[in-house]
Amino acid sequence: MKNLILLFSIILSFSSCSQNDEGKIDNISIVGTWKLIEVYSSDGGSQPRWFSVDNGYTYTFESNGTFNSTRFSECQTGKFSFTSRQLILNYDCKDFTSGIESPAGTFVENFTKNNNEIILKPTYITCIEGCGYKFIKIAQ
Repeated sequence: MKNLILLFSIILSFSSCSQNDEGKIDNISIVGTWKLIEVYSSDGGSQPRWFSVDNGYTYTFESNGTFNSTRFSECQTGKFSFTSRQLILNYDCKDFTSGIESPAGTFVENFTKNNNEIILKPTYITCIEGCGYKFIKIAQ
């Protein structure tokens, strides 16, 4: 019985380390304001690359699991969570959809962090040559 309890405790500890309630994924905090600075895409050729963005939209992530964003003018607030290496953004405006996400108002992004940058890769659109959005932290 003790072995069963120990095994159960170990499994719970591994399953709970991907997110906690302080806006972290695998002990990486995203709390603060992040601005879009580059988009990874193709210009129609076969060589996708990073392109600079002027006046990129922002996400502000709070430690309580809420966010504000300037990405869509129709809806700017919601809740975020993590699953494995994915960031899930649930916009909380009634009947909001951009028409590309499923379910409506929910955007699931593959997530990586490198120093003061995060890269989000959408799971809700098909990018033949790859796609991604690079953000830099601009405020705590």
